[in-house]
Amino acid sequence: MDASSPTAVIKVVLPKVPFLLQTAASHTLGLSSTSSKWDLKTELIVKFIRSLMTSPEPTPIGKQQRMTLKDPGIKGPIWISKITVSTPEEDDVSRALNDAIEALKEGGETYTPAAIAPVEAEWTGYRAGVDKHRHRLDLSEAQHYDRLMKEVKSDVTILYFHGGALFLMDPASHRPTCMRLAKMTGGRCFSVRYRLAPKHAFPAALLDALVAYLYLLSPPPGSYHDPVPAKHIVFAGDSAGGNLCMALLQFILQMHRSSPPRTPTIRFHGHDVELPLPAGVALNSGWMDLTRCMPSIYANSHYDYLPAPPSEDVIKNFPKDDLWPTDPPRGDLYCETSMLCHPLVSPLAAKDWKGACPLWLAYGTECLTDEGRIVARRAAQQGGSVIWQEYEAMPHCFSLIFEHLPGAVKCFESWVQFMKDVVEGRAIETHGLFITAKTLKETPVDVTKLIADVSDKDVDELMMEARVKRSTGEEGEAKVLPRL
Repeated sequence: MDASSPTAVIKVVLPKVPFLLQTAASHTLGLSSTSSKWDLKTELIVKFIRSLMTSPEPTPIGKQQRMTLKDPGIKGPIWISKITVSTPEEDDVSRALNDAIEALKEGGETYTPAAIAPVEAEWTGYRAGVDKHRHRLDLSEAQHYDRLMKEVKSDVTILYFHGGALFLMDPASHRPTCMRLAKMTGGRCFSVRYRLAPKHAFPAALLDALVAYLYLLSPPPGSYHDPVPAKHIVFAGDSAGGNLCMALLQFILQMHRSSPPRTPTIRFHGHDVELPLPAGVALNSGWMDLTRCMPSIYANSHYDYLPAPPSEDVIKNFPKDDLWPTDPPRGDLYCETSMLCHPLVSPLAAKDWKGACPLWLAYGTECLTDEGRIVARRAAQQGGSVIWQEYEAMPHCFSLIFEHLPGAVKCFESWVQFMKDVVEGRAIETHGLFITAKTLKETPVDVTKLIADVSDKDVDELMMEARVKRSTGEEGEAKVLPRL
């Protein structure tokens, strides 16, 4: 749906009017099972999105992707400076990533290395003193960057990776989020247009993420910015963007494990660039498990708009297009099915988080909650500084979508505060909170004991079982699994 087209919006919404009226009546009369946790607006939005995602007539992958890549334009209180990171002459970046992938294999995994390519991104900042209708100034990109920097008040630089199941969306779709982050931190965002599946399979997106980090640390001649110290950089993302954040962190940790005690380096645009850890990593509803095997996938679906795995009829009748299925066939949109349990594909599979920078993870009562719990638990048990927040009855990425909710405001403010704290060098102590819906009552939780009834061994077995089922076709092709 093109949200900028009134006709397109009407075509989608009009058939849903009876359903929405029924939903509103059920909520108002207290007949809805979620009415005690949600307000009416939230209930309508969640159930409307869910109804679109469970349509009996699924939309081809290519059309889904194109619908989310339409640029609505730039206006309002936001600075955008568009840049392209040129391809380095050396192949060191690709080689380093491929070496890490090989080192973290457990046997039998196959993939095709990605070629390094130019990476587009958007510097994003807050533009004060203008209303939401003000158009972008007619300036060069360099001039836009200069104007942006004049309003930057802190050292916070956010390396942002957007969500969208690794095949949807774009920095343009996440400008409002990045603008809010820039405004509230007083800093700036560097939002990356990484390559999307299924055309660009793993590890293309992760390679782009690594190039973006190196670009911040060591800008080539002609770049607008000065080198950014790693202690001023925070990796941040939502959903699939959270996956890239943690995969990139795991890659950096693997580089450090491979070259103790010195800081590893990568040759980038003619310089040996040290690869230190960032100040922190901050995730909203991060997607940690591409096998989608954890209990919350089903147990929390009542509160989420992400649908349960599809029926055999939906799988059999899913429409084909120019993007999917791929040629030759591939079992998952993002990667070969043999790679689903690789820690740089599914960070849930990563067993070693020792030495990680501080982590902040927030989830609702959503399909992905359990995988976030496991990652937070492992990192905390291994001595990492981890902040865990779980919001009762809240759906996937609620703080980005439901800005009117007090819980969403609280979550976003905490997200921002963590970024400011780690960049300003404040100590981060591991702690967890469960926050109730509506009242926002906080109950402390022990991060090292999250989801205690699912052991690390259980996780490994569940992931391997899911991978086998996907590889043998027992769960259908990945193109119809619910997307994030």
